[in-house]
Amino acid sequence: MPERVAGLRIQSHSMASKQSASRQSRNAASRESRGARRLAGRRLRFAALAIPTLAALALAGWTLWTLTGRYQERIFGPLELDDLPPRPVALVFGAGYWSDGSLSDVLRDRLDAAIELYRAGRIEKLLFSGDNRFAEYNEPARMEEYARSQGVPAGAIVLDYAGRRTYDSCYRARHIFQLGAVILVTQRYHAARAIATCQGLGLEPIAYTADRTPYVHIRGYWLREIPALWNAWWDLTIAHPTPILGDPLPIQD
Repeated sequence: MPERVAGLRIQSHSMASKQSASRQSRNAASRESRGARRLAGRRLRFAALAIPTLAALALAGWTLWTLTGRYQERIFGPLELDDLPPRPVALVFGAGYWSDGSLSDVLRDRLDAAIELYRAGRIEKLLFSGDNRFAEYNEPARMEEYARSQGVPAGAIVLDYAGRRTYDSCYRARHIFQLGAVILVTQRYHAARAIATCQGLGLEPIAYTADRTPYVHIRGYWLREIPALWNAWWDLTIAHPTPILGDPLPIQD
């Protein structure tokens, strides 16, 4: 009997040892599984944070590069007039006027810069593109009136009454007025988007900047260019909207 009891004790101890080892193994596996889940969770949280951050940084970098560096060789200032390659036509973008008929500072500077190009023989004709969606508001006519008052002959002026935004002006310059190489007259903050838009629509643009006045809201203009540039990319790459069109009116012979 003592031997049998001793054997049972040894067997019981052996089974207890096996059960303990099994529990330890299961506990280890459980800890390993929880660790793996935690690691996977951390990786997912990192990816959820990192991917949008990297995308935002990439978008910010592309925006900054486009607005300040990408088209630098295509943008000429007033001091570089002698270096500006001549083109048959300058496209002048509308920029608003007040209820009393006076031009905004931005628009007046654009017109003065365009007139300077004409007098210097860098262009032959001026295409004034602006908004005329309301009977009481006619940007192109107001632009023509100012240019005529500065001595530009009527035969050197062409009016585009459906240039409601940059995209529309560039689109119509290519498809209605049949332009190819063109000088864009605008401020520096707008020049990159104007070049990108015209280039994306089949034109060969360079820009002549019209920054002649210390604009009060210049920081706001630059900030506004950021979403405007994204919208231009969307229009050129995804949406491809068609503005108001009509019969071709080629400017060049």
